[in-house]
Amino acid sequence: MTLLALGINYNTAPVAIRERLAFPAEILDNTLKNLWNIKEINEAAILSTCNRTEFYYHAESDDQTILINWIADTKNLNAADFTPYLYAYKDSQSIRHMFRVACGLDSMILGEPQILGQMKTAYHAANQAGTLGKTLSKLFQHTFSAAKKVRTDTAIGSSPVSVAFAAVQLAQQIFDKLSEQTALLIGAGETIELTARHLHQHGIGRIIIANRTYDKAHALAAQFNGFAIALSELPNHLAEADIVVSSTASQLPILGKGRVESAIKKRKHKPMFMVDLAVPRDIESEVDQLPDVYLYTVDDLQNTVNQNMDSRRRAAEQAEEIIDTQVEHFLIWLRSQGAHDTIRDFRTQAEFTRDDTLKKALAQLNNGTSPEEVLQRLAYTLTNKLIHTPCVQLRDAGANERHDLIAASREIFKLR
Repeated sequence: MTLLALGINYNTAPVAIRERLAFPAEILDNTLKNLWNIKEINEAAILSTCNRTEFYYHAESDDQTILINWIADTKNLNAADFTPYLYAYKDSQSIRHMFRVACGLDSMILGEPQILGQMKTAYHAANQAGTLGKTLSKLFQHTFSAAKKVRTDTAIGSSPVSVAFAAVQLAQQIFDKLSEQTALLIGAGETIELTARHLHQHGIGRIIIANRTYDKAHALAAQFNGFAIALSELPNHLAEADIVVSSTASQLPILGKGRVESAIKKRKHKPMFMVDLAVPRDIESEVDQLPDVYLYTVDDLQNTVNQNMDSRRRAAEQAEEIIDTQVEHFLIWLRSQGAHDTIRDFRTQAEFTRDDTLKKALAQLNNGTSPEEVLQRLAYTLTNKLIHTPCVQLRDAGANERHDLIAASREIFKLR
């Protein structure tokens, strides 16, 4: 029996390949059951995200072509179209890979936490489909424990590594409660969308999105229960904003010193936090001279992000050490399973001997034999029966010069 992992990710395959090997949630149940029906595969789970598709399975052999051919048939592809992009791991390497993935060490953004939730989704899907057994279930549980330990014992996820997230964390430091603040986001591109998402997740009170194209602003605002305005309406709403984040492709500044100064007067000098993520800048640099305005540029935040990436890399080195230990712990458990059947049979045999001897002892009591005599016979008979077979085997081992067996027996029975 072999533990295997096979997959592709953002490092090994372009999106055109990754999307062809993706397994959407709505088909995952049937897909898992079809995979599990392959007689050589005893347990299976599939992790499918925008950045990776991975198969974790417990199989009779380490022949990866069985799964590769199944993928080709399932996706109506030629195996040659995707095999150059695959990576494969076996046994301890598979275990280590799952731990690293769950900890965010194999992610596009080092230490990102979303992958752990996606790994848990993969586990629940396989569990519901009935394609997990003892080994893979235990491996998933150990994976989650390892990821939790890494999160707890290192700073792998404690520092923001995107300018959008860094902006939101800085806002949290300036304002006690984001739930009481209004954020005005200027633009409707990817950076503003990410900023809106982070603000929404952190409980921002109100979001206003301003964009040159109102429809784009409205579509984005609708995702976060926000309010959309056209860029031309900006002067009418600027004073409402406690937080302003701007990221447009404008070649000229959108907010000048005079306009911001007017807004501050309307706010009765209530502080305003402003972040300019645009290049060229959307907010005139002179705005920084105004009292009650905290203005940060993309360079200010990028320096923070770079420092945080260094921090995450140092944390990743610590995480690798934790993973080394956790892999060894799981391997110890896995190796112990090889003795499970022998332990069960040995225990069953001993319990049968005990019950048979006890039955005879009770019969002797019922026949009037004294309790003291019955106990002595019970102890003598039970001892003889339990040690008889091992003694016979040890004599044979001595006669056949099986010194290894004799040494093992001394270790098993802890004989000095």
